[in-house]
Amino acid sequence: MTFIAVRCPHCQSDQIVKRGKTRRGTQRYLCQNTRCAKSSFLLNYCNRGCLPEVKQTIVDMSLNASGVRDTARSLHICPNTVLRELRKKATVLESVNTAVLRTLNPAEVAWDLERAGEAEAEMDEMWSFVGHKGNPRWLWHAIDHHTGKVLAYVFGRRKDDVFLQLKALLEPFGLTRYYTDYWGAYTRHLDPDEHCPGKRNTQKIERKHLTLRTRIKRLVRKTVVSLSCCDG
Repeated sequence: MTFIAVRCPHCQSDQIVKRGKTRRGTQRYLCQNTRCAKSSFLLNYCNRGCLPEVKQTIVDMSLNASGVRDTARSLHICPNTVLRELRKKATVLESVNTAVLRTLNPAEVAWDLERAGEAEAEMDEMWSFVGHKGNPRWLWHAIDHHTGKVLAYVFGRRKDDVFLQLKALLEPFGLTRYYTDYWGAYTRHLDPDEHCPGKRNTQKIERKHLTLRTRIKRLVRKTVVSLSCCDG
């Protein structure tokens, strides 16, 4: 009799028991580790899109600006599989860069005069559309003026209420200077003493927009590629 040591591919636990079979007759296993995110798994998947390493590659390729169809062709899977896996990650996305907030010492985040000069941000909006150009979708986001790190972002129309959502997300950073263009929403809702409109100090965020449009097909202005749904 042959003994096969089975380990969970997600948590590497050896607390495994059998859990019936699939319709194809493939043995299904159950991980009894309570900390495991995925409790049920197979040793041999017929569908490549179910492989844990393929799912992780989908996310990695998306972060490196690969399109849905590019990913599907490279991994030899269905485009719907790519979209389904990316939508699963939507629940863990955060509109605020909490990694930057965690680096701030609460005892020092009083933003005294010594650090006031560092609390500067560039803000801008980038246009795209969902399905057709009659349904525009704008990316509003802010980056640190010195490091270029993204601080927060929101999606919506090019309206004041969407900008106010972004402004509320930026409050924990204690910003003292905002660099933007001359769009009316900025001049209406930002303190004139803190607002510095003009293109001279928004070069980093404009460069970031050009990089996104260069690397991501669906953000290129003159293209047949567009979002098919708001989750994409």
